[in-house]
Amino acid sequence: MTSAVRDLLRSFQSLSDAEKHEAASLLLRQVVQGEAGDVGDDALVAVAEELFFDLDAREAGDGQSSPR
Repeated sequence: MTSAVRDLLRSFQSLSDAEKHEAASLLLRQVVQGEAGDVGDDALVAVAEELFFDLDAREAGDGQSSPR
């Protein structure tokens, strides 16, 4: 992992949940539109899944999660 990616992730972690959601959505949109290179569907699904599981875990820890 490069220092630029490490810095980006460190900055991302300091964002509020709403800001994280907005940033992740924008990044995924750029990747899908091809602005960030050719990324396969499986890679996008894996990243999205990891983000959603992380958010669910945080919400559950905060007591904000609602049963499905």
